[in-house]
Amino acid sequence: SRKKTFHTFFHHIAGAHSDELAAASRLEESINFYQTSTPDVAKLFHIDTAAKRPSVVLLKKEEEKLTFYDGEFKASAIADFVSANKLPLVTTLTQETSPSIFGNPIKKQILLFAVASESSKFLPIFKEGAKPFKGKLLFVFVELDNQEVGEPVADYFGITGQETTVHAYTGNEDAKKFFLDGEVSLEAIKDFAEGFLEDKLTPFYKSEPVPEPNDGDVKVVVGKNLDLIVLDESKDVLLDIYAPWCGHCQSLEPTYNKLAKHLRGVDSLVIAKMDGTANEHPHAKSDGYPTILFYPAGKKSFEPITFEGERTVVDMYKFIKKHASIPFKLKR
Repeated sequence: SRKKTFHTFFHHIAGAHSDELAAASRLEESINFYQTSTPDVAKLFHIDTAAKRPSVVLLKKEEEKLTFYDGEFKASAIADFVSANKLPLVTTLTQETSPSIFGNPIKKQILLFAVASESSKFLPIFKEGAKPFKGKLLFVFVELDNQEVGEPVADYFGITGQETTVHAYTGNEDAKKFFLDGEVSLEAIKDFAEGFLEDKLTPFYKSEPVPEPNDGDVKVVVGKNLDLIVLDESKDVLLDIYAPWCGHCQSLEPTYNKLAKHLRGVDSLVIAKMDGTANEHPHAKSDGYPTILFYPAGKKSFEPITFEGERTVVDMYKFIKKHASIPFKLKR
């Protein structure tokens, strides 16, 4: 039997309200919907028979067994309520729960990353912190030492090692991530969640350490120095976003190095590369590897221009000449 049920106490088991409930049940198929007009049956499901009807309650087997609905009695509103509230206060990420987390109408998530042996210490705090945000944020526990789901998700968030951390994730197309800096305490979790809900947090992006020195023909860009190198308004910048395992990227590397060597004397021009698997930045998004982007000087607030020609020295050189804001000549 299903672990979650939706119970409604009506004056009559017919009419507009009953029709809305039936429509909601078709929109939310993972929950069993029941209706009754018998007070003794309603009492069995913790419904106050003296309260205004229709009275509605969502029952679950988790700690938070009852959730009462006081919204508009419309199918879409009821289905959204059920979808948002059918999960427990904190959901453990597994392959089974993944669709209900990432397919939930509530997109914003707070995630606790911890190894299984630490979960008994941090999960009670995390659950307590989740209570004020029920129906507003999803609270998710990710077991770091779970190879099936924990490790891939931790890698996506740039988490290395087994330290307990808390992150926030917008869960939408911009996929912004945020990091709780400092001790994982109840107050810190609540403050972090509140700041996230009110869009007051600064996004966190994966980054390798800033390389020193960085004076080769091809400048090495990481998440932390992209603003300094790529978004420098005084420079035209060509950026190759690559993946270490990508065969096409490996084939491009000697050609790209040769291009950079030819252009090393042009002070207004920077030829750069970034490992897209280890670094992130909102102004450097790739549609696969390699992705070659050009950032004209003085136009860094605009989207970069994507290179789509043949990956030869000549074609890339012509592309740079065409789009560069600062004209240049090669030194002989």
